[in-house]
Amino acid sequence: MNNRILDFENLIKTEYGNIAGIVVLLGSEKVYEGYFDGYTADDPIHIASVTKIVVSALIGIAIDKGYIKSIDQKVLEFFPDYTVKRGEKTIQNITIKNILTMTAPYKYKSEPYTKVYTSEDWTKAALDLLGGKDDPGGFKYSTIGLQVLSGILTNATGQSVLDFATENLFEPLGIKAPPNANIHCKEEYLAFLKDKFVNGWIIDPKGTSTAGWGLTLTPLDMAKIGQLYLNEGLWNGKRMLSAKWIKDSTQENSRWGELPYGYLWWIVNNEGQGCYAALGDGGNAIYVNPDKKIVVTIASRFMPRAKDRIELITKYILPLFEPTKE
Repeated sequence: MNNRILDFENLIKTEYGNIAGIVVLLGSEKVYEGYFDGYTADDPIHIASVTKIVVSALIGIAIDKGYIKSIDQKVLEFFPDYTVKRGEKTIQNITIKNILTMTAPYKYKSEPYTKVYTSEDWTKAALDLLGGKDDPGGFKYSTIGLQVLSGILTNATGQSVLDFATENLFEPLGIKAPPNANIHCKEEYLAFLKDKFVNGWIIDPKGTSTAGWGLTLTPLDMAKIGQLYLNEGLWNGKRMLSAKWIKDSTQENSRWGELPYGYLWWIVNNEGQGCYAALGDGGNAIYVNPDKKIVVTIASRFMPRAKDRIELITKYILPLFEPTKE
C-alpha cells in the first residue's frame, strides 16, 4: 500500500501540479490526507464554485428553520423594495428553485463580472440581470446570478450570510469560520484568485457574502461538508440538515447536455448510482459516493483548464481506498 500511495503522490506532483491538498474519508474515517506544493492542513484555499454547495446547504437550513417556506417561493418575495423595470414580467415568475437548479433566465450572453463586482450592491446587480425574454426552465449556468441567494438568506434570516453559516454550519462541523474579505478592483480580484495563500469569504460593499465563488476552506473542511451529506444531514448524532433536503439536492432536477444537476450539485453516476460532486474552477472538488461510503475532497490553486478531477478520483483515488475484494 505504501508504494501505491507513493506512486499516487508522485502522479499528483508531476501531472496535477496545482493541487494543494486531498482528503479521503471512508465510512467517516479519514484514510488519507495529503498536502502538496508547500501547503499544510491549516492553509485554506479559495474553493471557487464549490462555494455554491455551502450556500445550497444554507438555503436548506433556512428552510428547515422556517426562515424560508419553500424553494417554490418567488425570488422577489424576499426583495419587497426592488423595483421591477417596466414591461419586465419574467422575473416575477422566477423561484428559488430556478436559481438552485440553474434554470433561471438572465439578460446576458456572457456573465458581466466586472459590471456586477464593481457595483455597490452585488445582489441588486444580479437581480437586474434576472429575467429577459426566456421563461424559467432552460438550463443556464450562472455564477453571478447566485448572488441573489445571498440576498435571500440575508433578508430571510436577518443575519449576514457569514454569521448564519458560522452558527448553523461551520461551528457545528468544527470548521474555523473565515473572516470577511474585500476586493475593490480587478487587481485585487485577480490576486484573490491567483495568490498562493488567501483567506476569507469575499463580501460586497454592503457586506453581503458571495454565493457563487469567493469562500476559502481547507480540504478537511470540505470533507466535513461532504460527510454531512453522506450522513443524510446528521453530524455526531445531531440533525443539521433534513434528509429530504439532502435527497432532493443530490438528484437530477435539471440537466446541462448529458450532465444531470441537483441543487448546485453535479450528479456523476460513473461509479455506481447516486454519486454527486461539487466542482469548482481550477480543480476544486467534493465527491460523494454513497454506495461505497467514500468522500473525496481536492483543493487546488486556480489555473485555467485544470485536468478533470472526477477522472482523477475514479481512476486513481477510489481504487486505492476501496475495500479490497477477495
